[in-house]
Amino acid sequence: MSSSPTRAPASAPPETGVIGGLSTLDRFLPVWIGVSMAAGLLLGRLVPGLNTALDAVKVGDISLPIALGLLLMMYPVLAKVRYDRLGTVTGDKRLLISSLVLNWLIGPAVMFALAWIFLPDLPEYRTGLIIVGLARCIAMVLIWNDLACGNREAAAVLVAINSIFQVVAFGALGWFYLQVLPGWLGLSQSALEVSAWDIAGYVLIFLGIPLAAGYLSRKLGERARGRDWYETRFLPRVGPLALYGLLFTVVILFALQGDTITSQPGDVARIALPLLAYFALMWGGSFLAGRAIGLPYDRTTTLAFTAAGNNFELAIAVAVGVFGVASGQALAGVVGPLIEVPVLVALVYVSLWGRRLFTKEPVHA
Repeated sequence: MSSSPTRAPASAPPETGVIGGLSTLDRFLPVWIGVSMAAGLLLGRLVPGLNTALDAVKVGDISLPIALGLLLMMYPVLAKVRYDRLGTVTGDKRLLISSLVLNWLIGPAVMFALAWIFLPDLPEYRTGLIIVGLARCIAMVLIWNDLACGNREAAAVLVAINSIFQVVAFGALGWFYLQVLPGWLGLSQSALEVSAWDIAGYVLIFLGIPLAAGYLSRKLGERARGRDWYETRFLPRVGPLALYGLLFTVVILFALQGDTITSQPGDVARIALPLLAYFALMWGGSFLAGRAIGLPYDRTTTLAFTAAGNNFELAIAVAVGVFGVASGQALAGVVGPLIEVPVLVALVYVSLWGRRLFTKEPVHA
């Protein structure tokens, strides 16, 4: 059984529908996510020393178990991209300009506003959320986009653009939103010292490695056996790795943070509220914007998920490196993916339901 989304053909009968066209594994993804979250919490609480052991397996500030899960998750998606079609995306100025505006102007500003609205009395958590808002997504967005039948080539291009901007703009935006803008508004200020070289390292590991592996797989596979074999035989075999990698990552995240989540539920709830508002505003606004400017469903979906997702690996690493592993900033970074994963899984289904807005024929979920 393939774990990649099955795209319903145009002639599919009404009772099949878009969501009905998903594989069983994809259709019940919220169940598997819930089981993985519960398993991670139980492992973290019931197995003595497990979270300490997992947290110790690092290279620098990068958790190797999380890195492994992310690489497993991203490789099959990037192996599906038809790299010879990327030119059709780079010529779509509506998509590219909209994505840049949403990711690097609107997204950080929305998170800044929500952090101050919901957490005016909790400066550490507020700073952590602002850091999350600055770290634009370059990893998990690929799997959300694929599950929602978004445009794979567009996702690859937008993720690459976000990676470049992340290296050159993250530090500058951190300085602006934590020092300059609060100073103008008469609010309290924070400092964020982060090296562009460190950010480039995170980008290389979390995007460069799976991107190179995906590109070489298609290039060498098609050259050796042809495109038909590659897409009908090879991809179905590696496809399940994406969701297995996602579920493994969720288990590891919850195992690492089980004590924090269960011992500080009130703080987690306070941090969760602005995150919920952020994902709803960014995804919903981007989806409506894509439809308003005339993008087709697949590119609108890609625009929405790349705008709503965040690079939690980078946000956590920066918060831990600058403020310490036990800091409130680090806790806010950790809560980010714990809220993002189930919310964006739900938005995959909202997106598939919303596909009917882009066709004259009714699409039945």
